[in-house]
Amino acid sequence: MTMTHEAPDTGKKLTGWHVLAIAVGAFSIIIGVNVFMAVKAVGTFPGLETKNSYVASQKFDGDRAAQEALGWDVVPTMTGETLMLMITDEVTGLPVRVKEIGGVLGRATHVADDQEPFFTRTMSGAYTADVGDLDFGKWELRLEAVAEDGTPFRQLIELYVPKY
Repeated sequence: MTMTHEAPDTGKKLTGWHVLAIAVGAFSIIIGVNVFMAVKAVGTFPGLETKNSYVASQKFDGDRAAQEALGWDVVPTMTGETLMLMITDEVTGLPVRVKEIGGVLGRATHVADDQEPFFTRTMSGAYTADVGDLDFGKWELRLEAVAEDGTPFRQLIELYVPKY
């Protein structure tokens, strides 16, 4: 003896219009999410790093060698609303004096919070800047300095501000 089970008859049929509505609805959601993500990606893109990558690549090795020859080590410290950079000579361990120092402090993902800190040299040889009350999370300082001899120094410094 075999027993068969049949689905109860609800009186509703799955028609071609129902299948079309399901397919259109599913693709509408997929396309909507893609459009949303594309708008967010373009809206938060900070822009180009360089205008002409070929020209920049021709100078890269020379610039890198000159920067490495400086032998600088940069240690960042955040204390309250103050960013301190201790730039020392790797050989002597003493603080170095720079001709110019600056950069851009911001998030990696958008430019809304970007700021250009104004650094001043302290008696200890460190460079400090008031950066305000930074929100917690990852920050990047795109440091640009010029040595006393005119050699440019560029470094990307990652900072993490803890949540209190």
